[in-house]
Formats: sequence, structure tokens, C-alpha cells
Amino acid sequence: MTIEVTRMTEADIDGAIDTIQQAFAEDPYNRWIYPDRSKISLTRNRVSLTLRCHWGIQHGLFHVARDPSSPNPSKILGCAMWLPPHPPAQPTSWSLYLSHWSLWFSQGLMNLRYGRGGLSTKRYWIWKERQAEAQGELWKSENGYYFCNIVTVLPEAQGKGVGRALMETVLQVADAEGVWCYLESSRSIPNVAIYEKFGFKLVKEMDCQEGEGEEGKITLYCMMREPRPST
Repeated sequence: MTIEVTRMTEADIDGAIDTIQQAFAEDPYNRWIYPDRSKISLTRNRVSLTLRCHWGIQHGLFHVARDPSSPNPSKILGCAMWLPPHPPAQPTSWSLYLSHWSLWFSQGLMNLRYGRGGLSTKRYWIWKERQAEAQGELWKSENGYYFCNIVTVLPEAQGKGVGRALMETVLQVADAEGVWCYLESSRSIPNVAIYEKFGFKLVKEMDCQEGEGEEGKITLYCMMREPRPST
């Protein structure tokens, strides 16, 4: 398989969302944040991800992977959504500030039209609070962090180097710039071991809990990667 990684374009969005919806259908975080599986709306989820992709094309590092030697060379096999580093001492640009408000407004209109699609808003805000606490505790670099928000591969293309190609595209940039990387995984096995092969280290287990009992709990695994020196 020949893997080609490129920056995401608007024409790639539908294919990228296909990889996300297929790969994360049974993800522990997905099942926790959407506890009533009968209410899940893939249409609403696609609209939400489309808005996010439009934002990421302009302000993030969103990539897609293809096999140009395959019978269907335009098919998206995987995608990765990274957020670029933001040094804490650097003020947020007006364009980025306004883009966040624009995204928030668009998501509000989406919720008016499609509802929540099974999303537990209580659990969402529990997660956001725990995430802010974890990042406040762990993020100490004055250069900021490359944040791997999503990396996903179609089930049929897994184990063929697609995920590695997507990861290394940004890791190489981070190494060249001397910037740390960060991610949060919803699976200990096998994900932690996989990310360790890229140089990440488990630094915190982030528990998100609604109520009592294991059914209301999700653990996310916070991992960080120190930049590797150029050879």
C-alpha cells in the first residue's frame, strides 16, 4: 500500500467523516457521551463534524490519507485532526478568536435544527472541566503543544501503516520545531502501547464521572511526547 497524506480540503470532508463514524462507533468515549444509543443521530453528528472540519481546514492541522495506487485512489482511508501549539504568553489573534465564536454560533443553530442527537450535555461539560484541569496541570511548556484531537483509520485499512503516516506527518514538524505533543486516548489497550511507539508517555489517567457507579464513568489516558532531536 502506498500512503499519501495531504492537508484536508472541503472535498475531503465527507470521506473523513466516514472514517470517524466507522472507527469510533464503539469507542468507549463515544458510548459514554452518547449513553442513550437509541437517540444517536448520525445526521446531526455529520453536520457537527462538518462544521469542525471547515474550522480545522482554516485554523488547525487536519490531514487525510489515501492510497493513490489503489483502484479507488480518491477514497479517504484515515484522517487526523491536530490543533497547532499556542504559546500561553501569546495573545489569541482576532481571526482565531472570531472563528471560535463563529463555530459556536453555527453549532447553536445546528442544535436548534437537529437537537442534541443523543449527546449528554451534562457529561460533555464534565469532560470539558476534567480536560481543562488536566491540561492546566500538565501543560507547562512556554511553546505550547501540538494537540492530537483525533486520529482515525477505516477498519478495513487498519494495520497497514495509515495511522503511522498520519501521526508522523505532524510529529516530524513538532520535532523540527522542538515542540511537545499531547493527546487523550479513550482506550488503555491497545492505544497506550501504540502511542508509546511514537514516543508518547502516559502521564495521567483522567476520570470523568457522572453520578455513582461504573456506568457513569470514563477514563481518558493523557499522553505527552517530548520532541526528539534532529538526526
